[in-house]
Amino acid sequence: MDDELNVSYISLDGHVELHKFRYLYFVIMLTVYILIICCNSTIVCLIWIHKNLHEPMYIFIAALSLNSVLYSTNIYPKLLIDILFEKQIISFQACLFQWFIYYSLATSDFLLLSAMAYDRYVSICNPLHYPTIMRKTTIKVFLVTAWLVPACEFAVAVALYANIKLCHFNLKGLFCNSSIYTLQCVHSVALSIYGVFVLLNIGLFPMLFILFTYTRILIISYRSCKKVRRKAAQTCLPHLLVLISFSCFITYDVIVVRLESDLPKLARLIMTLQMILYHPLFNPIIYGLKMKEISKHLKSFLFHVKSH
Repeated sequence: MDDELNVSYISLDGHVELHKFRYLYFVIMLTVYILIICCNSTIVCLIWIHKNLHEPMYIFIAALSLNSVLYSTNIYPKLLIDILFEKQIISFQACLFQWFIYYSLATSDFLLLSAMAYDRYVSICNPLHYPTIMRKTTIKVFLVTAWLVPACEFAVAVALYANIKLCHFNLKGLFCNSSIYTLQCVHSVALSIYGVFVLLNIGLFPMLFILFTYTRILIISYRSCKKVRRKAAQTCLPHLLVLISFSCFITYDVIVVRLESDLPKLARLIMTLQMILYHPLFNPIIYGLKMKEISKHLKSFLFHVKSH
């Protein structure tokens, strides 16, 4: 605690054998970060450049890729700095900001996946009305909602948490996630109640909606002709794979936070890395390989680069 500046500094105690493998960690993390930026940026650029990809499904994919870039930029630069420095610390204000960006973008992904599920539902189950339902205005509303609602809800949580008295100044992690709740002297009832509200509003309800839409798609596809089943498989399978990846990401986050005192430090490090490695890299790989139109443009782009 710096009394003169009234700034609380939090120690990030999630690294393992950092003094031995400092430069190896740095090279690996920097390589992964560059891959995440390049892969996701490529997907966004392809969708931006090619007119035939200016459809709702691809716009939501671009939004997911953009989220992955922002999400990784919220974590990796600070992580790389921490690896190179002897002390891994962060001010409480910066920690709160990182927490806010981390969960705002994560839950934004969930709402975007819900919008994609609805898009596929309308496309497969109600194709004649698809152009009138999924208009440009509808897409804009979905995008604004996916980014604005989580930001507003977590901004309220930040405001509630900002004045909480701290008694602990050590986080067993590499960055600031929900572990910050362990820093407070007394658990806030208001924060706990509000946390349940947020979990239901942008967690449980979107999940139930996604399960409902894909169940309906499965039933309609099963009853329809082979062409409809093929269309459903081609467009829904990548979304389902990304949804499974995202669900694992959320599960890791919950387990790391809830069981952090019971987990060995190495196990906690490995689980934390799952949260910042797989999900941002998995999205562009799945969409680049499994979405036919994106894959076609990606191959053309790579061939063009190779030929030059």
